[in-house]
Amino acid sequence: MRFEFATAGRIVFGPGTLKEVGASAKTLGYRPLVVTGRNPARAAKLLERLAAGGLSPLTFTVAGEPTTDCVLAGVKQAREAGCDLVIGFGGGSAVDAAKAIAALLGNGGDLLDYLEVIGRAQPLPRPGAPCLAIPTTAGTGAEVTRNSVLASPEQRVKVSLRSPFLLPRVAIVDPELTRDLPPAVTATTGLDALTQLIEPYVCNRANPLVDALCVEGIRRAARSLRRACEPGDDAAAREDMALASLFGGLALANAGLGAVHGFAAPIGGMFPAPHGAVCAALLPPVMAANVRALYERQPASPILARFVEIARLLTDRPQATAEDGIAWVRELCRGLGIPPLRTYGLTEADIPAVVERAARASSMKANPIALTREELSAVLAAAL
Repeated sequence: MRFEFATAGRIVFGPGTLKEVGASAKTLGYRPLVVTGRNPARAAKLLERLAAGGLSPLTFTVAGEPTTDCVLAGVKQAREAGCDLVIGFGGGSAVDAAKAIAALLGNGGDLLDYLEVIGRAQPLPRPGAPCLAIPTTAGTGAEVTRNSVLASPEQRVKVSLRSPFLLPRVAIVDPELTRDLPPAVTATTGLDALTQLIEPYVCNRANPLVDALCVEGIRRAARSLRRACEPGDDAAAREDMALASLFGGLALANAGLGAVHGFAAPIGGMFPAPHGAVCAALLPPVMAANVRALYERQPASPILARFVEIARLLTDRPQATAEDGIAWVRELCRGLGIPPLRTYGLTEADIPAVVERAARASSMKANPIALTREELSAVLAAAL
């Protein structure tokens, strides 16, 4: 057995921990570029706390999922303003953009030198500017991952900037920041978090440390995801989902993912589809395809026992089967109103092209069993 575990230099978790941002930031720099989502007004309290701590923040807005051009614009603004620290405040898009901007601030060369697929995939030679990550959604776990997912509209593809140097110096996870999310966003980001707990647990790179995180995260998501989407302020459910998202980020960064994310990358590059919504639509059919393929081709695989354990965690029933777990996830998606992929423009005619790209995706390599083109096509058809 051999594995490694890498994460942010420091993780601060708990309700109200945003108030500690000034002290944390001051140890890293004095002129932060604050990367926000499409509504920069949500960062008002953050900016106030930074200013009160004697820092001079500058804001940079990421209107949607980050693109290569967006990151280059952020780097240009940061350099011109003399920024020596980057703070990502928002969902996975803002945090991923912040990590990429911070990395490029400390490294010469062109972005394409370091990007996978469309670039030269060269390793970053040195650490970037310090990065502090503050998620405001409970989904991606980007605050503790060592990659940044960027869209290239010209090539209609999403690609990763990947390096241990992308791990933030500090991650502040304050569940209170997720309380004003609308139910639809809570649902799709929460199902992304659940996916990022299930896929590392059954992937072919699982390890004991990641297993423990996944089991605890799945248990918390199972009891709290639906409650977090209901009207009212369920603080305990929000805290559970923030922790589940954090655990999912730790898990995927140190094990791997699978076919859901293998599909999500090309779909996100080819269609205007939010990442969390894509993962939510794909999770039930991918789980079903993996279980079916394992029964048919590898019936002695220990991964089947892991699917049974997932079912027991989700249903809270000791006698649950793998199929019960799939049915539970399918019903959860139905109850939360997860839209099918055709909502974003996918049609049956697109299946061959998407399958071809997905089969080459890095996440697909960690899937617990190699799915055939026919099985991948059936998964996509079921998610339409």
